[in-house]
This record gives sequence, C-alpha cells and structure tokens, in this order.
Amino acid sequence: MYRYNRDFTHSPPSHMQTPPRLLDQVRERIRYKHYSLRTEKAYVFWIRRFIQFHGLRHPKDMGAAEIERFLSQLATVGKVSPSTHKQALAAILFLYREVLGVNLSWMGEIGRPRTSPHVPVVLSREEVAGLLARVAPEYWLICSLLYGAGLRLQECLTLRVKDIDFQRRVIYIRHGKGGKDRIVMLPAPAQAALRTQVDHSRSLWAQDRAAAIPGVEVPHALARKLNRAAESLSWHWLFPASGLSVDPRSRVRRRHHQYPQTVARALSQAVYRAGIAKRVSAHTLRHSFATHLLDSGVDIRRVQELLGHADVSTTMIYTHILSSSAAGLRSPMELLPPVAGNATSAA
Repeated sequence: MYRYNRDFTHSPPSHMQTPPRLLDQVRERIRYKHYSLRTEKAYVFWIRRFIQFHGLRHPKDMGAAEIERFLSQLATVGKVSPSTHKQALAAILFLYREVLGVNLSWMGEIGRPRTSPHVPVVLSREEVAGLLARVAPEYWLICSLLYGAGLRLQECLTLRVKDIDFQRRVIYIRHGKGGKDRIVMLPAPAQAALRTQVDHSRSLWAQDRAAAIPGVEVPHALARKLNRAAESLSWHWLFPASGLSVDPRSRVRRRHHQYPQTVARALSQAVYRAGIAKRVSAHTLRHSFATHLLDSGVDIRRVQELLGHADVSTTMIYTHILSSSAAGLRSPMELLPPVAGNATSAA
C-alpha cells in the first residue's frame, strides 16, 4: 500500500520510478494550457484545501458527494462569496477533468451558486480628477492609464516597452483577460509621463544587461524562438520593479514588473486624501472610464471593444447606471406642501 506524502500523492516503493506529485501535475497542466500565475496559485490552493478537508484522501477515491460537502462547508461555515465558491469548484473540476482524466456525468450536476448582478462603483469626473491629483507621483501614470485607457491593473503592469505606439497614439494590450489582444487609446495628458517612463525602463534594462542579469519573463515558447527576446529592450517591462526577485515558476532571479499590492496601497491613500467616501479599487477607474465614455456619446460596441468584453451584455451594465430612472427624478418628498406651525425641521 502506497503512503501519502505531504503533497497528497502516493509515494511508491524506492525500486519504482517516482511519478510526479499530484500538485506538480496540476501546475504542469495549468502551464501547458497557458493559464496565468494567479490562476495557478488559486487552483493549487483550493485543490490542497479540498484534499485536506477530506483527511488527505486521494481525489480518485472521491466524487460528487465529497465535492458538494466541501463546497457546502465553504458556503455555510466559511461564508465565502459566490465568486469564491465558483473559483473553488472550477479548481476541483480542473483537477478531475484535466489532471486525473475523469469526466463523469455527475460533474455537470454539482450545484453552482447564483450570483446577483451588482451595480459597479463609479467615480464622477470631479472625483477622478481629485484622486489623480493626490496619488503619489510614482503611481500617477499607472492610475492615469487605468482611467484614461480603461486598463485592468494586471494589463497595465505587464505592458512592455514595445506596446506603446507614440506615433499612432495607441497602446497594445497583449494576452488580456481570456487571452485576447486589443488596442486602446493613449491618453494625451499621459504622453509626456509615458516617454519618461520608457526612459526609466531603458535605464534599468541597461543596468541589468551590464550586470548580466537574466532577461525578463517572456510568454510561452518565445524565449526559444527568439533567443534574445528576454534580454531586448522592446520586451522589457514598461513598469519594472526597482529590485530583483525570484521568478515563482522558473526560480530564476530576474527583474519583475511592479506589484499590484503597491499600486492598490497608493490608490487607497489617494482616495483617503481626496476625501472620497466610496469603496474604490483599481477596477473602479476602469468602470469610470466606461461610464464616462458612454455618457459622452461613444457607441456601446466601441466601448465593448476598448474594454475587451467578449459579450456586449457585460458592457450593458454601464448603460444601466446612466439610464437609471432614479437619476434626475424628483422625490415625492420634495413635493410635499408646507405644514403651518410645524415645529419639526431638518437638522
């Protein structure tokens, strides 16, 4: 009888060839399908939690009942959101279908939580201006692109020097959400800062080349097809980190791009300084970009293209904000007649 090692796979006798551990198989399959590092971390996390929850039993010995018991515990005890619930289920189904090669009828019968549509938080133009005026200078350009071009934070941080086309005044988004490419506008007020940022990136690139630091991460098999791509300026990060770090996949010490957490922290501080009493994240600037474009008369199909939405119904949520029947409508309270001798007044 094989025993479990700490990564939840059978450990065969020493005279047999040791197969890859289960979580290593998960990582290998995720990378084969070119999923992002964030997805890899999330899937490995939930698969590990699932196996731990069932006392380190091997997933091949479990099925729909064990999956639903785990998800029920997340919902009732863990009080996770529907989106987190769906992510955990997606990770487990990936394990069975893609790694273990199991695709049984019960997989489609597992209950999925209903998600209620919600209206996104949107800033007014005045609030955006106030926020950008108060964000730390080193993060002004990133926040400006989130609003001025409607970028997702990860899309912005993973821009390369070659993705900025000053002549055409456009920005190329490569491998955005869903692996799609698109082209967005280059905001005129950010053009000078972008040129300065390219110079900064060039300076760090030259510093790394002089120190013989390994080149930056490049997608898929490009490193093999173009031997010098990782070390070229065109593929260097537009927003490189100030220091070097170990690549979590290749374990190579190299320069990474800036981290989302530092941008989120700077944005939170700017929101506080601007006195904005709304829950604002980096994605709020993208929501505001879409809403303000539609408000200025831009066709919804064009906005859909700029945002990179696969379905126009996703973009329609912003039209609901603009066309809400509550906006500009007078409350019946405003039409109440005054009452003579009423001593009660608003504070």
